[in-house]
Amino acid sequence: HHTHTHRRSLVVVWVGSGVELVFKKSSPNCKVTVYLGKRDFVDHLDRVDPVDGVILVDPEYLKDRKVFVTLTCAFRYGREDLDVLGLSFRKDLYISTFQAYPPIPDERKPSTRLQDRLLRKLGQHAHPFHFTIPQNLPCSVTLQPGPEDTGKACGVDFEIRAFCAKSVEEKVHKRNSVRLVIRKVQYAPEKPGPQPMVETTRSFLMSDRSLHLEASLDKELYYHGEPISVNVHVTNNSTKTVKRVKISVRQYADICLFSTAQYKCPVAQLEAEDQVLSSSTFCKVYTLTPALCNNREKRGLALDGKLKHEDTNLASSTIVKDTCSKEVLGILVSYRVKVKLVISRGGDVSVELPIVLMHPKPADLPTSRPTSSTFFSNTKHQFLYEHLSRLTQSLGTFIYRGYRKYSHPTTFFRIPRNTLLINLQYNSAFFCQYGVLCVHLTVDN
Repeated sequence: HHTHTHRRSLVVVWVGSGVELVFKKSSPNCKVTVYLGKRDFVDHLDRVDPVDGVILVDPEYLKDRKVFVTLTCAFRYGREDLDVLGLSFRKDLYISTFQAYPPIPDERKPSTRLQDRLLRKLGQHAHPFHFTIPQNLPCSVTLQPGPEDTGKACGVDFEIRAFCAKSVEEKVHKRNSVRLVIRKVQYAPEKPGPQPMVETTRSFLMSDRSLHLEASLDKELYYHGEPISVNVHVTNNSTKTVKRVKISVRQYADICLFSTAQYKCPVAQLEAEDQVLSSSTFCKVYTLTPALCNNREKRGLALDGKLKHEDTNLASSTIVKDTCSKEVLGILVSYRVKVKLVISRGGDVSVELPIVLMHPKPADLPTSRPTSSTFFSNTKHQFLYEHLSRLTQSLGTFIYRGYRKYSHPTTFFRIPRNTLLINLQYNSAFFCQYGVLCVHLTVDN
C-alpha cells in the first residue's frame, strides 16, 4: 500500500460472457477510487456513448459527507504557467455534477452489466454514477506544445472528478479527490464519400492558349499512417513551361472560442522536378504519407486527445452535424491535399482536394465463453495476450516470455521503457468454476 502515491490501474476481467475492461484510479490518500469500463467514448453523430462507472469510498473517511462526481469539458487556450492574478486561460464548455451518495431518486438509472458486477464485487460502499455527453460538444483535441512549453497542453479535454464534500461548492484538496481524463472520439464512417476530383484551367496574359490541371485521389477516406496517392494530369497548351510540381497535405484547425480563427499547417510535403513543356501532356501518381513522427517540432499542430503515458497521432478529421452550434465546437479539424504547379514567368496554378483522415472503427471484442475445461490452451492464452497488447500498445512492444504449467502459472510481459511490469496470475480451477479472470496492471506516477 503506497499511501502517498497516485495510482492508476487497468483491470482486465474475463467474465462468463466475454471480456470486460476496467480502468481504476485512486486518490493520493487512497480513500476514493473510481472505476470506469473505458476511457474512449464514441460520438456516433446521433448519440454519444454514455459515461457510467463506479466510485468506492472508505466509510470512515466519508462520515456525514456526500459523494460527488463531475464531468467537465474544457478548452485550454493558454499555457498553465501564465494563469496569474486569478485569470485563467481556460473556458469550461460543459460541466455536469452527479451525486452518487446518497443517491437522488430522480437521477437514478438502471445499472449496466459492468456496474452490477463491480457493485457485487466491491460491496456496499461502492456507488454507481452516470453521465450523458451532449452531442454538440467537441472531440478531444490537443495542440502540440513547443519545446519550451510546460504544464498542460492547450486543447479540448474531458475530465471525470470524484470527491467527498458536504456540498458540491466546497473546495476540495487534490489529495482527497480523483481526476481521470477521458476522451470523446469519432471513428471513420462506414460509408465513405465520393472519390475527390478537381480541375482548373489557367489562361495567360496576351495569349489565347491555356493550361489545364486535373487532380484526383483514389478515395476520400484515409486511415492514419495510410499513404495517399495523388493522380496529377496536366495538359499544357500554353506557351509556358511547368518547372516543378509541389504536393502537400495540409491540416486546417478552426478554433471556435470567442471568435473563429483558422490555422493551417502542412503535415506532408513533396516537391518533384517534373517539367511539362509547352504543347505537351503529363500524367503521374505521387504518394505521400502524413504522420506525426515527421512533424514533432511544429508547435500548435492539432493532435488527437492524449492520455498520460500514451503517445498520440495527428488529429482526426472532425465530422460535424449541421445542427451543431459553432459557439461550443472548440476545435474543428480538416485536411486538404494541395497540388501546385510552378510556372516559368507565369506564377502558380493550384487546386485542393478535401480528404478525411481518421481511425477505423475498432472491431468488437469477442463475447463467446471458452468451452474447454482447461484454460491453458495456446489459443486462449494467445487471445488474452493479443488483447493486452492492443490495450497497451502505446506503452511499447510486449515481449512474450511464456508460462509455466503448474497449479498457479505466472506469465510476464515486459515493456522496454522500464515503465511497467505486468505480473499476470491466474488459476485454472478458479476460472472453470467461476468463469472470471482478472489481470491487474498498475502504473505509478
